[in-house]
Amino acid sequence: MKTNYLKKIQKEGPFLFVIVLLTIIAGFITNQPTLAMWFGFLVAGYSAISNDSVQTLGTFLSSNRKVKWYYLWLFIGSILIFTILYGWHSHSGDISYGRLNKIPQPESFNYFQLIAPIVLLILTRFKMPVSTTFLILATFSSSKTINGMLTKTFTGYFLSFFIAGVVWSLVAYLIKKKKTDIEKAPSKRNAQMWRVFQWCSTGFLWSAWLMQDNANAVVFLPRALTFVQALAVALLLFIGIGYIFYKRGGQIQEIITEKTDVIRVKSATLIDLIYGFILVYFKWINDLPMSTTWVFLGLLAGRELALTRLSGHNQPYQRTLALVMKDLFRAGIGLGISFLLALGASGRLADIV
Repeated sequence: MKTNYLKKIQKEGPFLFVIVLLTIIAGFITNQPTLAMWFGFLVAGYSAISNDSVQTLGTFLSSNRKVKWYYLWLFIGSILIFTILYGWHSHSGDISYGRLNKIPQPESFNYFQLIAPIVLLILTRFKMPVSTTFLILATFSSSKTINGMLTKTFTGYFLSFFIAGVVWSLVAYLIKKKKTDIEKAPSKRNAQMWRVFQWCSTGFLWSAWLMQDNANAVVFLPRALTFVQALAVALLLFIGIGYIFYKRGGQIQEIITEKTDVIRVKSATLIDLIYGFILVYFKWINDLPMSTTWVFLGLLAGRELALTRLSGHNQPYQRTLALVMKDLFRAGIGLGISFLLALGASGRLADIV
């Protein structure tokens, strides 16, 4: 037992060293706005994409596990660069697509704001699908803005849960009626067609997600960037996403692989399409940020319950409910930590806690 414990410590040694180093750096540069701004962006950019990769790229990685990682990276990375630069062009230098309209540009930073993305790195290491939106943006937001974000987020969870339940109940019913296995692989020709569909749906979802959650990283930066700054942001995130693809999503990818049938290209395509359309819908409602993590968890929960009930699997409800509750528990922990960080950063959360 002691030997196993020591092995775990040795395995996590490099990661712990990085965390300690980042925490020390954050303390030293808190009173230097320019350094703090770029430090916060770099750590937040990597940590937010790393944690949220499970919802946007998780099914893509799982169902393309035999494809070279750098092909996947170049495809997703090119969409990232295009989306950021298009946002800069269409929103007068604002690459957050207006998500930060209600969050003033910070003129200075406090320690809690700088360590929030570091905390996110730790939670990602523990495979917790936390809300990067609340964990980072809450430290910059007023109570009124946070209330609006909460309302929009939980509305998104229940809406995605309902839509997923209806869609996969219908899919499972039709498949059951035709007496075919839901996990039956398509023919070689159809498989190629579905692969193209999946890459297109993933590109659509990835772009929609960036329009929503890119704000989590660029909240540290000026609201209107120069072209050089926007290009630098795009290239830095491009490099970061490359490392994530090299690691095949990391440990948090388990949240996807433990779900029913997600490594199949058909299921992955359908998940990406529905999720992408839900994000686009909420983007149209208003410019408030929202937790896309909770929307994704609602989508997976509704899907799992529908498949358990109607697909003909022998998988008991207890396992499905355990998976749903485990995801909610992890996300709930992240939400609680987010509120504590916001309280430490400004104290303005006291009236809604």
